[in-house]
Amino acid sequence: MGEAVAGIVANPASGRDIRRLVAHASVFPTAEKANMVQRLLAAFAVAGVGRALVSTDLGGISAAVLLALGRGGQWPDVEFCTSDPLTGTAQDTANAVRRMVDAGASVIVCLGGDGTARVAAQACGDVPLLALSTGTNNAFPQMREATVAGLAAGLLATGQVDADLVTTRVSKLEVVTKARREIALVDVAVTMSQHVGARALWDPAALTELYCVFAEPDGIGLSSIAGQLCPSPRSSPDGVALKLGPVGVTPHVVHAPIAPGLVKPVGVRGWGVLQPGVRVDLAAAGGVIAVDGEREMELKHGESAYVELRSDGPWCVDVRSVMAEAARRGLLRTTSEREPGPERRG
Repeated sequence: MGEAVAGIVANPASGRDIRRLVAHASVFPTAEKANMVQRLLAAFAVAGVGRALVSTDLGGISAAVLLALGRGGQWPDVEFCTSDPLTGTAQDTANAVRRMVDAGASVIVCLGGDGTARVAAQACGDVPLLALSTGTNNAFPQMREATVAGLAAGLLATGQVDADLVTTRVSKLEVVTKARREIALVDVAVTMSQHVGARALWDPAALTELYCVFAEPDGIGLSSIAGQLCPSPRSSPDGVALKLGPVGVTPHVVHAPIAPGLVKPVGVRGWGVLQPGVRVDLAAAGGVIAVDGEREMELKHGESAYVELRSDGPWCVDVRSVMAEAARRGLLRTTSEREPGPERRG
């Protein structure tokens, strides 16, 4: 077996969108993201990863990691992805993930919110993805300590834990227009807004349709609307479809946590099961389509679009399952040559 390779991509812009101005969401500082990368690297080394690929950025994360690298430490061989020019956009994440896949990474850890995870998922192919929360809305990424996540990713990358036991292929939504194709890991929404604007979707008043891969009662973001009406676990092959409308004329109103510190009333006309493989035409003529809480696609009047729930999303790492398997097999413990005897009480 060759040298184990693992990748880390960190988005410097995650957790810094317009919702910081309209709500009370926390700011995830660059220094903490850099610290998380360092904790991941330290855990990689313990697990036996020989080579770690780290994304570069214009926000200071990779610079801080490089500075720490100069001070020494028990890390794998660290290589920074420097082949592509930095743009300060989501393209940087996509480029880095593709470079990591091409370099033979067995697992990729992604630091960001729902939007960052979506971009990484589009680029990682069949390489398992472990998404850690450092964004505004974190419905898809896991809230995990980076050290534990790093151990799990490292044990997977080195082959000490079988990927078939601890990874799951999740579902995704695919949105298709005449000119563009996008995916979503959590939800797709149609809004009558005329422009993409600041991208982040924080006012649900103009929403007309919502489609969710899963809907958890304790979720954050648009999927929390469905989570309070028709919960659907991540393990279900089906999704949820909702028709929305103005509060006051709809039969149902949900007070949903659209973003941290932002609970909004949302009018719901009705809902139903979204079955995989069924294309649903969107009534979005002249509106905007948002994927995972970010407005992405502007439609002209008369332009058609459809959404489809698919079962071929990214392979995702279950950290708890990895660590449980490690405990069962004793992968992170050693036994001394001389076993201590029983304590004597005198």
